[in-house]
Amino acid sequence: MTQPLLKEARLEIVPSAPIPTGVGPTLRSLREARRLSPADITARLKFTARQLDALETEQWDRLPSGVSLRGFVKNYARFLEADVDALLVMLDNQVGPTAAKPVAITQAGSLGPAELQHGEPAHRPWGWLIVILVILFVAGFYAIERGWVPDSWLVFDWLKSLRK
Repeated sequence: MTQPLLKEARLEIVPSAPIPTGVGPTLRSLREARRLSPADITARLKFTARQLDALETEQWDRLPSGVSLRGFVKNYARFLEADVDALLVMLDNQVGPTAAKPVAITQAGSLGPAELQHGEPAHRPWGWLIVILVILFVAGFYAIERGWVPDSWLVFDWLKSLRK
């Protein structure tokens, strides 16, 4: 028994499609696997065709940056039922951090005057308040002159003299 018990099976190696390496090609391959057209995506997610093409071809300069770009990828990944967190990590690795910056909350007593006086001053709408008050006064005097206000409401004699 010099013959081997099993014959060697010849394995044919079939070249497979290359695995996408970026966010854009990954999203495109997921879309194509679901047999969705770009028009289907733009209609459902309200992306423009230009935005979808820029996202799938990773033309980051044609897309908004930061949190908006993160939102595009997140919505697209959710629609394709993909791993959203993994795609966002891939996005951050490709274009840099896109997550919202954390806001530091400190106690009000610990801030000095230098930290409190930055940015533009708050504008108060005092001008509008004055305009509204002037209009109310003019309307009130007009109502008194026309006799629309009863005499019992006019407590000052000079207001009663406006009727005559």
